[in-house]
Amino acid sequence: MSPAPTDSSVQRTLAWTTNQDFPVGKGATVQEFVAVAGDNRYIIDVAPWGEGRFMVDGREIAIVDRAKDARQAFNDLSILAEKYLRGEPIEVGIPRRAPLIPAAKAKLLGGKRGLIVGIANENSIAWGCARAFRALGTDLAVTYLNDKAKKHVDPLAEALEAEIVMPLDVGTPGQMESVFERIGKEWGTLDFLVHSIAFSPKEALQGRVVDVSRDGFLATMDVSCWSFIRMAHLAEPLMTKGGSLFTMTYYGSQRVVSNYNIMGVAKAALESAVRYLAAELGPKGIRVHAISPGPLATRAASGITEFDKLLDKARGKAPARSLVTIDDVGVATAFLAHDAARLITGETLYVDGGYHIVD
Repeated sequence: MSPAPTDSSVQRTLAWTTNQDFPVGKGATVQEFVAVAGDNRYIIDVAPWGEGRFMVDGREIAIVDRAKDARQAFNDLSILAEKYLRGEPIEVGIPRRAPLIPAAKAKLLGGKRGLIVGIANENSIAWGCARAFRALGTDLAVTYLNDKAKKHVDPLAEALEAEIVMPLDVGTPGQMESVFERIGKEWGTLDFLVHSIAFSPKEALQGRVVDVSRDGFLATMDVSCWSFIRMAHLAEPLMTKGGSLFTMTYYGSQRVVSNYNIMGVAKAALESAVRYLAAELGPKGIRVHAISPGPLATRAASGITEFDKLLDKARGKAPARSLVTIDDVGVATAFLAHDAARLITGETLYVDGGYHIVD
């Protein structure tokens, strides 16, 4: 497919070229196009079934999934890219299914049911996971933090055709139990859980570890680590035929990352918890994993000082020379929920383009 758009009536300033090194599997037909505007790298990925996404410096800006083919998907997204370049607002609908994943052709997880915790908006890692799981045939339950978040999560839950949608603030006594109780009543069983939440008070996250207060430390550990342990406890009796538990971590658990501070301590504890949970639950066929994405421009990341510098460093340092997307994380996580991965457990899977292997 040529990158030339079909709509000649729109003034074009971006020069798109095909990325010949785009890492797709044998027989895959997804295409990637790249354009440079100042210091920003614009990317459009399109698939022959009419889905595509537009990204700037690894951050997803827009998705289309209603185009008739790849050419129209590229044309629609290139128009949105021009608008973005000019600073004009972009309005796009919620995708009906996972972008770049042909759901009708690849329902590898059909019949499985899972809980996704942590969707805040369309940029959330949990949303990327939910899209991948749904596209691969699963039925989903999703949660939202509070009434303020509900308006952002509801349209996403509708796109997922989520069977259960409930509030969940892990700091509110009884809410975790209520979610799992409802799952038990309506489904009876649970096949997988994605835990994608973390929190640290601003003064704790942005200060030195040596200065963290007891309250700040406990709040960070409670949400970022203990909540996963508690969810594993509640999920265990529902996973009567085995299952998979996932939580999200980061490289700052293993190395000192500037401005990650106390969250690095919490993630180290979380990864240790994954290993112990895997050992304890393994005899029941329950696998436990930590997923470690490279830097992502999510709402949670906005609390980290100088996060843009972290993104730039990752882009330049990673062997793949590319930032990870929420879809990359989602597909990798979904793979580990497949029965083919039944003997993989207790691991921290890095989805970061190789960033963690380079000094």
